[in-house]
Amino acid sequence: MIPSITLFYASLLGLLLLGLSARVVMLRRRHQVGIGTGSVGALERAVRVQANFGEYVPFAIVLLALLEWSAVWSWMIHALGAVLVVGRLLHAQGLSKSGGVSSGRFVGTLLTWLVLLVAALAGIATGVGQALG
Repeated sequence: MIPSITLFYASLLGLLLLGLSARVVMLRRRHQVGIGTGSVGALERAVRVQANFGEYVPFAIVLLALLEWSAVWSWMIHALGAVLVVGRLLHAQGLSKSGGVSSGRFVGTLLTWLVLLVAALAGIATGVGQALG
C-alpha cells in the first residue's frame, strides 16, 4: 500500500520548502551574501525558518507514513497532515516577521509539536496493539 494521504501532505510541504528556500536565495542575492547570513537580520530569520522546517518536518512525515502503512484511520492522517501544514505556515510567517516572540511562531511550533506528540503516541499504541494482537 502506498501512503497516498501522506504523499499529498508531504507534497504540499515540499512546495512550502521550495518557497522557503527561494526566499533564502532571494535575500542572499539582494544582500550579496554567498554563504551564511552576513549578519543580515532578515536573512538570518529566513535561514532559521528553512532550517527549522528541515529539523521537524521530515520526522513528522516519516511518522505519518508509518501510521498510514499501519492502517491507522485515514481521518487521523488527514488531520495530522493538515495541522502540520498549517503549523509550518504559521511558524514561517511568524519567524519571518520577527526574531522575537510572535503568535505565528508560537502557534506554529505548538501545532508542529502537537502533530509529533499525537503521531508518536498513535504509533506506540498501534505498534503495541499489533505486537500483542
